[in-house]
Amino acid sequence: MGDGAVPSGSRGDAETRRAFRLDPRETEMRAEAQRSQRRGEWKRAAKPPASFLRVSASPRLRVNHCFSASSVPLRETINKLDSHGRNAKRPRMTDATPTLSPKPWISGIAPYVPGKSAGADGRPLIKLSANENPLGTGAKARAAFAATQDAPDALSRYPDPGAAVLRETIAAKYGLDPARIICGNGSDELLHLAAGTYAGPGDEILYVRYGFAVYEIAARRVGAVPVEADDRDYATDVDALLAAVTERTRVVYLANPNNPTGTLATREEVARIHAGLPQDILFVIDQAYAEYLTPEEDDGGLELAKTEPNVFVTRTFSKIHGLAAERIGWGYAAAEVIGALHRIRLPFNVTRAGQAAAVAAMGDDDFVDASRAHNATWRAWLAREIESLGNHGLRVVPSATNFLLVLFEGETSAETVYNRLMAAGYIVRWLPGQGIPHALRMTIGTEDETRGLAAAIRAALAG
Repeated sequence: MGDGAVPSGSRGDAETRRAFRLDPRETEMRAEAQRSQRRGEWKRAAKPPASFLRVSASPRLRVNHCFSASSVPLRETINKLDSHGRNAKRPRMTDATPTLSPKPWISGIAPYVPGKSAGADGRPLIKLSANENPLGTGAKARAAFAATQDAPDALSRYPDPGAAVLRETIAAKYGLDPARIICGNGSDELLHLAAGTYAGPGDEILYVRYGFAVYEIAARRVGAVPVEADDRDYATDVDALLAAVTERTRVVYLANPNNPTGTLATREEVARIHAGLPQDILFVIDQAYAEYLTPEEDDGGLELAKTEPNVFVTRTFSKIHGLAAERIGWGYAAAEVIGALHRIRLPFNVTRAGQAAAVAAMGDDDFVDASRAHNATWRAWLAREIESLGNHGLRVVPSATNFLLVLFEGETSAETVYNRLMAAGYIVRWLPGQGIPHALRMTIGTEDETRGLAAAIRAALAG
């Protein structure tokens, strides 16, 4: 049943009327419309009543609803529509016939461009463009994945649609309520669900300039207006972010640590952002790289999500856990938020093998610790190597992730170095599409890959 659709006389009917402050007649009209539709009384050629509105459960977070608000009695409306359907003539196919076209806000989306793994000639390159774990996947997760695939029904049976075991495992790991955990096809799906559930045409979705590229796509996908707040030297400017909030703001995204800049907002800054937001705005804290942080660097997002009704924290198994190929993400929020997200979540969105591997990954602390230590060592080493090239105009943005954002502010451009690195066998991420054409994002690789990259950068600068 659609969002907010409650049959007349059900237990939820009175609750829905109270929550959304509907006139009982409007609720009954909507229920009758649904029953009529099931009986086939709406004709294919008919047009629905022109008046639609979205209501909100103030002061709760607003969830998108769309239903008839016409004051014309329903039966009279249906009769008129039936008459229209009977008398309508099939249009003739002429050159003037309108062509099929997507919604204008969909046409305005620039598709997400993933990191490359091969050169223009198809030659395989050392891939340091997608922030994958250079140590691969932990042994426990690999074993669980393989065991699931060996089952006789590995391909013929659907996965658990609720990912119950995985949610319980995550809950036990972090002290959470499993009923308030939602799993997704990567955390990207969850970010899209947040926009699709709480924003729509005319609304605004806010994030920091140089934030994750998916935020703009998620906003435009639902017809909302993406709004960028000014940064502070590639990091989050809390004052600028709060100043950009308007009465139309429905969702605020914060990647922390941020991709593609690598910067980290402190616990105090995150708390101040939340304190400055009205309760009817969903605050989404995207923690895709949280496992690379030390305990002292934790931003307190999960703690906020435990107690606050408008905080949604998302995480992924794609980065430190090395399960990028399986696309597994999870999120935590108040029960009301999770329930609303589930209304539009696709079923069976995490594979059986992926769920099993993720459960095992949650119990492989040794692999996570080794990945974090390797990253800290070689991130610091690469940063020192690049900073030693400061006379060429290179600058490293401080990073709390498994990558570095390197700014090229001298005579040699980022594009030039990007192409020369490809010629040398390395692929990194050039970011003109995100407004940083003077920067390259470089994933921390294995020791050999990182040393080789540093040497290739020196050679590229030398021409």
